[in-house]
Amino acid sequence: MLALLTVLLTICLGFFRKKRRSWHFNTLLSMEWRTRISAGAEPNGLLVTSKRGSPMPTTRQQDRRVVNMTQFAGGHQFHPLREVEAYWLALRDGGVVPRRSDIDPRGIEQALEFAFVAERVGPGLARLRIAGSHLTDLLGMEVCGMPLTAFFESGSRRPVGQTLDTVFSTPAVAKLTLISEKDVRKPKLDARMILLPLKSDAGDISRVLGCIVAVGDIGPDPRRFEILDTEVSPLATPAKPASEIPYPVEKRAPAYGMAEEQAGFESTSAPHLRLVRGQYAK
Repeated sequence: MLALLTVLLTICLGFFRKKRRSWHFNTLLSMEWRTRISAGAEPNGLLVTSKRGSPMPTTRQQDRRVVNMTQFAGGHQFHPLREVEAYWLALRDGGVVPRRSDIDPRGIEQALEFAFVAERVGPGLARLRIAGSHLTDLLGMEVCGMPLTAFFESGSRRPVGQTLDTVFSTPAVAKLTLISEKDVRKPKLDARMILLPLKSDAGDISRVLGCIVAVGDIGPDPRRFEILDTEVSPLATPAKPASEIPYPVEKRAPAYGMAEEQAGFESTSAPHLRLVRGQYAK
């Protein structure tokens, strides 16, 4: 009896070991197939079938049910840019440029580490007055007091200065697409920047609210960028206040044909009354 149980146990163990090796092989095969598909290659000599026996699609293009989520990653990673821009737009009262004193850090709490405020100190030159921790990480040092062009390669600093002059003088909103190329020690780094004009307490447009977001591993600092694209949008002319709009003056319509010209109403003193006797008077 004991010998029979031993034989049955041996058979069961062999069966489960065989199933386990088969499952392991299928898992590796599935992983290899998925790796080749993600690389854009067809599986060599493999016909993948479903449980019903019908061929399954071997590429993402053939299977419409597969949704590539990487196209939404960039928009989520650059969300601080949209948050800062939305806050700045909310501060525009009647289309006017907001003042520097109107900025409340609590309004951009989720984007503070990417935001900065710069002051115009000369043609094509703006100096950082307030900067988030992300800007410090990019250069590896304290950036307050440094020019904004310190984040750019030498070949891109002049275009940045021209963009700053346009933002201040027009005024306008500028959006920049940036890149820091890969080298032996540093990985490739994509970034976006937005520049939004602000008024000083004196009323002149000499401040800028900005935001810069770099996506990827920063690597060894400092990281400086080149400009791939610049989009400048001039602000619409603000509407005049109601006190400056002239009140419309009523004009009389001219006479046409045989019609007499309309006479204006003029108030005069009431005429004297007189008594008239007639045949109906008693």
